[in-house]
Amino acid sequence: MAEKEGMAGKLYLVPTPIGNLGDISRRAAETLAEADFIAAEDTRVTVKLLNHLELKKPMVIYHRHNCETAGPAILQRLEAGETCALVTDAGTPAISDPGEDLVALCAAHGVAVESIPGPCALTVALSVSGLPTGRFTFEGFLPLNKKNRRAQLDALAGEERTMIFYEAPHKLRATLDDLAAVFGPDRPMAVCRELTKLHEEVLRLPIGEAVEHFAAQEPRGEFVLVVGGCPPRDEAPDGDAALARAEQLRREGLPLKEAAARAAEEFGVRKRLLYNQITEKEGR
Repeated sequence: MAEKEGMAGKLYLVPTPIGNLGDISRRAAETLAEADFIAAEDTRVTVKLLNHLELKKPMVIYHRHNCETAGPAILQRLEAGETCALVTDAGTPAISDPGEDLVALCAAHGVAVESIPGPCALTVALSVSGLPTGRFTFEGFLPLNKKNRRAQLDALAGEERTMIFYEAPHKLRATLDDLAAVFGPDRPMAVCRELTKLHEEVLRLPIGEAVEHFAAQEPRGEFVLVVGGCPPRDEAPDGDAALARAEQLRREGLPLKEAAARAAEEFGVRKRLLYNQITEKEGR
């Protein structure tokens, strides 16, 4: 791994176990051992892994709150010829992680980046979900704000690929409610909890049943949600039928945006177009 004197160093992206320390690979361990320093999301977490590997390495902190200053500092050391192993608390760096900014910074300055294959929660969840894996979209963490979260989900209403989301326990119930509202309670999903850990659990059930399950049980641990895609539509979208359905939902008391989103998803039309049609008819 050692770089020649006078040449730029290299950034290594080193995946760390998402729960089971036994998942660290020999190559990942060797890379950590040989790197000049480690850039860690939380040194308190990383030191536990280093202790497991019987390693002692100098570390710097790199996370979303300091990446604008820590990134250039790491780049300067790399350009001076040092090698850095970037790790996150769990999983693969730069995947739903500010490490992507450091990779882009290195790429822009001609510093080599090498990714070590290893653990990643999204692929573990997808492979065990029982849902189609040939085509999928990874959406990461949904916004905390309800309006923004619904807007992102509404944009996925007609998505035919399997969808993967990360979610924290305190947000799970609200997210499941929104998934049911946008995709319907019958859409299949897998709720993957504490993957590779002692209390690992995978629930394969319709979204509506997931809502009921966690209404009665306090969500605990970290979650990966795998949601089946929208069934392909054999016929061209029926705009008139979608408008009639939206008007029916409005008469039933649904807010304008929710009525448009639900009718658009049911009939495969664009939500924004349907929304505009309703507002014109209602004289807004």
